Amino acid sequence: MRHTLTAVLAAIPFLFAAPAIAQDIGGTIKGDMPGLMELYRDLHANPELSQQEVKTSAKLAARARALGFTVTEKVGGTGVVAVLKNGLGPVLLIRADMDGLPVVEQTGLPFASKVKATTGGGIESGVMHACGHDTHMTAWVETAKLMSAMKAKWSGTLVMILQPAEETGKGARMMLEDGLFMRFPHPEYALAFHDAANFEAGRIAYTPGPALANVDSVDIVVKGVGGHGAYPQTAKDPIVLGAKIVMALQTLVSREQDPQDPAVVTVGSFRAGAKHNIIPDEATLLLTVRSYSDETRAKLIEGIKRIARGEAIASGMPEDRMPVVTVQDEYTPSTYNPPEFAEQMAGVLRAHFPPGRVVKAPAAMGGEDFGRFYREDKSIKSLIFWVGGVPADRMAEAAKGKVTLPSLHSPFWAPEAGKVIPTAAEAMTVLAMDILKKK
Repeated sequence: MRHTLTAVLAAIPFLFAAPAIAQDIGGTIKGDMPGLMELYRDLHANPELSQQEVKTSAKLAARARALGFTVTEKVGGTGVVAVLKNGLGPVLLIRADMDGLPVVEQTGLPFASKVKATTGGGIESGVMHACGHDTHMTAWVETAKLMSAMKAKWSGTLVMILQPAEETGKGARMMLEDGLFMRFPHPEYALAFHDAANFEAGRIAYTPGPALANVDSVDIVVKGVGGHGAYPQTAKDPIVLGAKIVMALQTLVSREQDPQDPAVVTVGSFRAGAKHNIIPDEATLLLTVRSYSDETRAKLIEGIKRIARGEAIASGMPEDRMPVVTVQDEYTPSTYNPPEFAEQMAGVLRAHFPPGRVVKAPAAMGGEDFGRFYREDKSIKSLIFWVGGVPADRMAEAAKGKVTLPSLHSPFWAPEAGKVIPTAAEAMTVLAMDILKKK
């Protein structure tokens, strides 16, 4: 379905020329683009890993402070909260994420990252903005600048946050636990965007309702009894049992899940043994589990535990050798866009941008911890939307099957920043001005 949608959208032409209503904002952004691209290249060349965003946060906090925001640093670790109070009115939160990924960049860009760092798990790696957070931060800065410059045209409170550790699913939780909604004005509205690797650069896409998935990491330690490979009857083989578990897990989605309620159970790693002729006494499976509703999430996790134990019993494993299933405490909750608000904001964007520029998109199985802000208080009207980053010519080639597009998190992903940044900044500013418009 994703490929079909991509092909259809690639065939729909749209114009980047802004209509008259957009000239003030669009024209200002156009004039700011040389400086914005300089900032983008700097951020791209100097990424920092999750919970290590020290230089990035300090650099952008200084910019917000210079624009007249009251800035608090080190919220939830390296997070930044910039507040601009401008009279009576709603409180709007706008969020951008800051962290890069442990990926060795292979884009070939002249400003490609050469940074190396050590992850929280002790692994040294190259570091890259392979998820486009550099475009998020740059658009955030321009949105802050525009809103500060247009204070006479709106009323309310703007809370702009730079969030750490989105890639590990921890950042939003850490900021909330550090008092984001208690120490600072409590938002009535929340907005964010994400660049997209499956939409043409500059196209805006939104999803009412469930937009992004619950993401769980599950470990299964399959126990056995080791022995010589030539005498399997003297052992209990955890590799064979692990293979049975892998195959049986597929039925959770294919036979137990409602086909209209999507879910994913993927075994991403199967580790066991060290030599050809030795049956090991243990195997380890690492799973990623995706769902939209909390009910489906609970059902899948319970199903994984049931299948692992059931297959072990069927294989004759004694009670003290049952598989151990561990669900990692840190998970990314699903992101939900309240449908009425999503459609309302889409209407604002459609009225502003040329026809065909704003489209509705299906939900994705990726994860995004922006959803935590809505989950913390479901009275908040919240929306995360997509801004396409694929150059038009590459999109057309992909639609014809001539090329395969890199995904987010790929070492080859390089969004067309010159279109992502101005589109996102303009869209975010237009939405903010509508939410905070003077009555």
